[in-house]
Amino acid sequence: MSKSGVSVSPECISKFNELKLGKSVKYIIYKLSDDYKEIVVEDSSSDPDWETFQSKLMNAKAGHKGKEGKGPRYAVYDFQYELEGGEGTRNKIVFISWSPDEGTLVFPRMTYASSKESLKNALNGIAAEVQANRDDEIEYATILKDISKGKR
Repeated sequence: MSKSGVSVSPECISKFNELKLGKSVKYIIYKLSDDYKEIVVEDSSSDPDWETFQSKLMNAKAGHKGKEGKGPRYAVYDFQYELEGGEGTRNKIVFISWSPDEGTLVFPRMTYASSKESLKNALNGIAAEVQANRDDEIEYATILKDISKGKR
């Protein structure tokens, strides 16, 4: 249970294990349940298209107590990239905390921020973490630079 009193649904962990072990899932998007008491799986896919994944994050809706606005989300993405010089392919499981600065209600942002650690701690095997608050922070090139630490 997090500082905010939000728990993590068992489905969050089982879906993460499918991504990590089964490689049948490319990404998972997590959200807070409508009553803000539990972190649940909102979407998952085997589609490796970054733009589709990015669009789903950027277009998430808050929907808290009848109010609309941009919605924060957590996501896990199995990020694959090639090293320069023919050194091979690398995979890193990246945890993304998306909380847009513009158009987001205060209560959802605060609840997501105070619940993040409980989800991260439940997902064993995360290699990198990204905190994104602006659209340009979830661009493919930005994430790649972050997780590869310039070793491409």
